[in-house]
This record gives sequence, C-alpha cells and structure tokens, in this order.
Amino acid sequence: MRIIGFIKTSLLDWDGHVVSSVYLPGCNFRCPYCHNPDVVLRSETFDEVPFSEVEEYVRSNKDFLDGVVVTGGEPTLHKDLPDLLRRIKDLGVKVKLDTNGSNPGMLGDLIEAGLVDYVAMDLKGPLNEKYADVVGVDVKLDDIKRSIELLETSGVDHEYRTTVVPVLLTPGDIESMAAYIGGTKKYALQQFRPGHTLDPSMSMVKPYPQGTMLGIAETAKRYVRKVVLRGDV
Repeated sequence: MRIIGFIKTSLLDWDGHVVSSVYLPGCNFRCPYCHNPDVVLRSETFDEVPFSEVEEYVRSNKDFLDGVVVTGGEPTLHKDLPDLLRRIKDLGVKVKLDTNGSNPGMLGDLIEAGLVDYVAMDLKGPLNEKYADVVGVDVKLDDIKRSIELLETSGVDHEYRTTVVPVLLTPGDIESMAAYIGGTKKYALQQFRPGHTLDPSMSMVKPYPQGTMLGIAETAKRYVRKVVLRGDV
C-alpha cells in the first residue's frame, strides 16, 4: 500500500476525536470542486510515506490519539486496503474510513471483517442523472445506493457528507438527498470553498451565503436526526 500523506495530529477529521490521518492516492471521481486535485490526478508526484512512520507515531502517542483516519483520494480503490486497516487496528486504535461509496463490495468486506469503526461517506448529489454532473464521470447509482444500504443496516457508526456547491447543487437537491437518507443518524453539510480546485473555473464560484446554508440545514433536519454545518458558514 502506497501512502502519500500523513498528518500526525488532527482535531478536524473525526468529530470529537484526536486522530492521525493517512492519505492514499487516486480517485475514480473527477469532482470539479475537489480540493485535492494533485492526489487525484498526479499522485505519482508525492513522496511515499513508509508505514513504519505511521506505526511509530501511533504507538508512541496512543495515550492521546483516539484513532486513525484513512482518506484520499478514494481508499476503496486499493485491493490491499483491508491489510492496511488491519495493521492500523493492530496498533490498538480505532479506524475511520472516508469513501465516496462507489465500491460497496469493498465497503461490505471491511464492515464484515470489523476493520472500520466509523465511515464517512460522501453523498455527492441527488440520486438521479445529476450525480454524474457533480462527480464529473459516469457513475453506477446502484453502487451508491448499495453503500447507503450497507451503512444503514451494518450497525457501524457513520455519517454522510455533502459539499454544497452553488453551481452544482440547489437547496432542493439537498432536501432530496436528505429525504433519501431519511432517519439516518448524521448528515454533514460542508460549505464550498473556492480556491485550489480540480476545475480552475470553480475558483470564481461564490459559496452560498450564511442564511442560505442555515436554511438548507433546517430543511434537512426534517429528514435526518442530526445535521451539522462545516466550514466557514
């Protein structure tokens, strides 16, 4: 397994937890607003981080670390992901997985093997033909739906996350998405931040104003048990 990034300590990657974060290369989506375009398109330019570095730090700091977040890119693209998660679990810490939900087979295997303690799944758009526009490639919606079904029936703690990009998603889209995952435990709405994005034109897009984001969150609360807003809202 090739690790291309390692953040030793983070308070932002898992709500209420102090974690280390491990970054894996590559992604099967091409979301125009992605803030990690180099990880997606040019992962070969990153120096590899040896697992021994991760292992040494986690073992030495287990007294205050709650877990390790494995993110990307899209981690489930890697066939040896179960081996990596098993090695992290063997260090005596919890594991959070970030995923776009496009590989329900891998996700199901990880859940069944007890290799994830928390899953954050990106719900990119309403589950219709608009999904492909948001992620920049054709997508099998049945795979996204299957991943949602797996999470809802697994007993594994989880959340869904949506980056609310004005030119791609309307308040009505978010309501549709919240309704689809209705009854779920947690839905995080993330404010879009223009800047270094996969599609440079996205840097010109203005985020929804605070009042609009608050209104979107209030509507989503009709369907899910907890809605959180992240970013500069």
